Amino acid sequence: MKKYLEEKIMNNIEIKQITKIDDDTLATITKWMHNWWGREDGYTFEEVKCFMKHSLQKHKLPQTYGIFVDNKIVGIYQFAYEDLSIRPDIYPWLANVYIDEAYRNKGLGRKMLETVRENAKKNLDFNEIYLYTKHHGLYEKFGWKYVSDFDTYRKIPRIQGLYKLDLLIR
Repeated sequence: MKKYLEEKIMNNIEIKQITKIDDDTLATITKWMHNWWGREDGYTFEEVKCFMKHSLQKHKLPQTYGIFVDNKIVGIYQFAYEDLSIRPDIYPWLANVYIDEAYRNKGLGRKMLETVRENAKKNLDFNEIYLYTKHHGLYEKFGWKYVSDFDTYRKIPRIQGLYKLDLLIR
């Protein structure tokens, strides 16, 4: 039964840029981000909601992409000018890569990450994009190159990996 459900999910997914959003979807992605980083960073739910609402640009940054299963949002990622205030010299960033807990470990993160390079090449006027993460070994599977570990000065974990994706390759 589990395999049948996973196959059903994989047959009913869509990954697309989000430029317009209904209230329920906005509430869902706001809840994810508020629980993940908003509360820890001292933002109210309404502040995170405002951030998410204004991160839905079509032709400029920030841009938001969602993965939908049966028209229900189950994950997102974003392209942004800033994801780490201590490194204003590095941009653009892949940020807020998130899959709803109920949909994790079903291959959806992989499907979503497989679209990053093409969406970045198509919609950004940059030769490279960056991310920082504690997940060493994950992003390399999608063409990202490890640059170095560095101090994020955030709570936990402070030391994370900086990665770069060359958009001119492939």
